[in-house]
Amino acid sequence: MTRVGRGRARALAAAVLAAVVLVGAGCTSDGEQAPPPASPGNGSPSGTPAPGDTGPGRPVDGVSNPFGAHWDWSRYDQFAPYLAKIGGSATYEELTWCEIERTSGQLDWAELDRIATRSRDLGIKLHLKIRTGVCWATGGTAAYTRGAANKTESAMPTDLAAYRKFVGAVVARYAPYGVREYAIENEVNAPSYWAGSPEDYVRLVKAAAETIRATDPQALVVDSGISSVAYGMGVADRLLRAGRVPDAVAAYQAYFQRRVGTRGQQIPVVTGEAALRKALGTDTNTRSLRFLAATETLFADRTVDVRQLHFYEHFDGVPPLLEYLRAQTPAGVPIQAWEVGQFWRDGDGDPASRAAEMVKTVTLLVAGGIGEIAWLPLAYNPNNAAGSEVRYGLLDPNGTEREAGAMMASLAEAARDATVTPLPASAAGKLNGVAFVRGGASTLVLWSASGTPVTVPAAPGGQSGAVGAPLRAAGGAGTTVGATPVLLRADQPVDRILAGLR
Repeated sequence: MTRVGRGRARALAAAVLAAVVLVGAGCTSDGEQAPPPASPGNGSPSGTPAPGDTGPGRPVDGVSNPFGAHWDWSRYDQFAPYLAKIGGSATYEELTWCEIERTSGQLDWAELDRIATRSRDLGIKLHLKIRTGVCWATGGTAAYTRGAANKTESAMPTDLAAYRKFVGAVVARYAPYGVREYAIENEVNAPSYWAGSPEDYVRLVKAAAETIRATDPQALVVDSGISSVAYGMGVADRLLRAGRVPDAVAAYQAYFQRRVGTRGQQIPVVTGEAALRKALGTDTNTRSLRFLAATETLFADRTVDVRQLHFYEHFDGVPPLLEYLRAQTPAGVPIQAWEVGQFWRDGDGDPASRAAEMVKTVTLLVAGGIGEIAWLPLAYNPNNAAGSEVRYGLLDPNGTEREAGAMMASLAEAARDATVTPLPASAAGKLNGVAFVRGGASTLVLWSASGTPVTVPAAPGGQSGAVGAPLRAAGGAGTTVGATPVLLRADQPVDRILAGLR
């Protein structure tokens, strides 16, 4: 990105952010019964909306902490000590019809039962993502395989009645474990995940949604989670269609600053309108926009209850994304980020800067009304096909906690059973961040909006320190907030803590 382009992108990000902040175990067979559920957990949900507000941020019952993760269950023993620190959060697990029912009529729930049991024991809410795969149930031959498990794309079932029966069996089995959210497929804009058309996907979701609700009236239906890249294309396309050409170019540059060149000509350098239109017009990106539009019809007609967000970009891309989500999501449809991470091929950031970036990304999302955030991966797999850590983990592969992991655990502690509160208007342009209010105490995550240090006056009983480190009593001179996020806690309302910024 050029220096001018980066400046424009950061200006747009700051402007949009200001606007957003101001808006307000054991084998089982098909014939066996699922184990009885544990007693429901206590605690009020974080991100509680104001009276009468049913917009983004409304969490599912039982989620008291918006900051979670997604992990490889084969490494559960290494990860369990850390997972205890982010209890009260939500995660998801993907299941595939073709793997559960490899032969028609013979279902193997053993591994998924184990995952559901362990999630419940951890106090982490489990959501399920239901995929078809390619097998006897769909016909045809897979065109894509990936990973050690040889996962394939999904295809349209040949018999929707059989599909409905399978979906109903999933919901009936896992509702007793406390599962209440079911996503249909994954990133259907990508051919490697979905072999059908947008119209096929809409038909599939409608069939699944009807079955899910009939089986469990408390259940919520979730979309596939359009890919992070496709969302970026949607952000730019919407602005371009609205005639906001400079904003569209700036949003593209902010969003894709680490992606240019990573997928050949699908994410090219863009410096003006012609280049942006050409980028949006590729076959891949046209397909993504079609699937994004089809997904949004499912929100509009209330077939789908929850919008699923995937985001792996630089935090500068969050503000234009939030603007897009608010414009394109009907009131009352919660938005949850089931996949959030840091895609950075050959990334050269040091652990401290990468951890600070993680904090900024998840903080901006939760401040913008995103009710649940799952960082992916919890720890990267050193044996992955890429051969490097393209997506940054909170833990080392063996489960050792990194600086980023300590910071995420600190955020979880601050947010658990608290109300998410945006910063007041008086802080706009000075500070970025969010506040978590619990009882009479407020915990703020803050960093300078401009890079210029800002001083928060001392408050009675105030404590401050780096995110992830023990807090200490704030000095009489107050707390200086720079580019690196800090935590500040006091027994005061948020607006009073931030009064008199200098």
